[in-house]
Amino acid sequence: MATETDGDDRVYYVISDLHIGGDEQLEDAAFLGELRAFLERLARTDENAELIINGDAFGLWEFTTVDGLEKFEVLEETYPELFEQLRATGENIPITLLPGNHDHELAAYDEYVDRFAAYNVDLVQDQSIVRTVGDQAIHFEHGHQQDANNRIEDWGNPYATPLGYYYNTLVTSRAGQLSDRGRYNWLKDVQAVTPTERMPIWLLSKYFYREMNPLIRYSLVPFLLLFNISALLSVLAGLHLTGIWSLPVTWTEAFLEQFGRAGTAAWFLLTLNVAVAGLLLLIGIPLYFIRRDIRKTIDRFGVFETELTVDPVESYEERAREVFAAEPETTIFCFGHTHRPMLKEVDGGVLVNTGTWLKRLHRRDGIIGILPPVFYPSYQLAAVRIAPESESETASDAAGVAVEFERFTKPSPATEELTRTERFFTVGREPVPDLPDRHVVENPEPETVHAPEATD
Repeated sequence: MATETDGDDRVYYVISDLHIGGDEQLEDAAFLGELRAFLERLARTDENAELIINGDAFGLWEFTTVDGLEKFEVLEETYPELFEQLRATGENIPITLLPGNHDHELAAYDEYVDRFAAYNVDLVQDQSIVRTVGDQAIHFEHGHQQDANNRIEDWGNPYATPLGYYYNTLVTSRAGQLSDRGRYNWLKDVQAVTPTERMPIWLLSKYFYREMNPLIRYSLVPFLLLFNISALLSVLAGLHLTGIWSLPVTWTEAFLEQFGRAGTAAWFLLTLNVAVAGLLLLIGIPLYFIRRDIRKTIDRFGVFETELTVDPVESYEERAREVFAAEPETTIFCFGHTHRPMLKEVDGGVLVNTGTWLKRLHRRDGIIGILPPVFYPSYQLAAVRIAPESESETASDAAGVAVEFERFTKPSPATEELTRTERFFTVGREPVPDLPDRHVVENPEPETVHAPEATD
């Protein structure tokens, strides 16, 4: 752990999980304009500030055609304006870079320290760092060490390959190579699919709404929308065939007969729809119970105890409590990795997640029918600002430490990325991602020393 003591009035800006770089289509970082504008602002600031990039600034795992320091050279060639802006900003304020899991190689090669130093970026090859604000301290780490699937057991080993490494080199990088072959360049968004258990349903959703032949899709939509109604009608048809209750079928048949050929055609389509729904129900019900029983059996053997993702909160709460207990002056545990902006009080301090600058995908399930869910895209670009909080504007003594999220506006790409069908089914259900409210971590009360009582 690297520790640095700074002036009591220093302000810290923290960002993480930019995931810049990767094979082919993964080179597209849609937020570069907003990132450079943020860095330009810091290059002009009069604050006693420091920028901390808390891991996964670069997607080094997603490079599969170059190795080692060649990846840095590709980054320089691909994003020259970004690196020049880092140099300019670093002339005004310190910039500290911590490795994450996707760019763990930064901790493996000492040459990276010199390469980044040329752009006024201080690469710290440790797992965590500590900064102070007045009487309080802030613990920074990327967070992947609390994730069993991405933990680096041998820190600094360039050949460290946790489970997440294989997922990103085999799945994410391959998606970057194939993305432009689709009807729309969507496959590169695989990086934004969290948790990764959602990958199969996300692929099904994008196939249905993007890749499926439009004639097939539009012919399926009415059936899928009416599936719930058709399932109910198939039950009523079964009651009619068994002679238990025929009134609904008889009434519907008599009603449609009034419309002549149109009614006959409607009756035929309805019958076909009900027959298909009934067949699916007959197959689906036993399969449901079989699947449920298999799942219970697998759970007893603990096969699913190690999943591809990590709980977004629990393991970090435990880690924060450990840090707060071991280092009483530490009151803020700041991390990234899970891509979920968060500010939560835990015993002894607060837990802060800086979120991500990648696109975020919000699942919206269908209200009716069995249509695939829509994954609605948005951006939630933000930097966490940690600064001393004064009792008043003129007070010189800090009353605590203020933690707040600064939002950088970027329009939702939904209009360009979602089909008309997806937009239609999400009207009025568009996500409105919010950021945590400002929070002040108050300074601990000084212990009161009581004078001994006088004795006679």
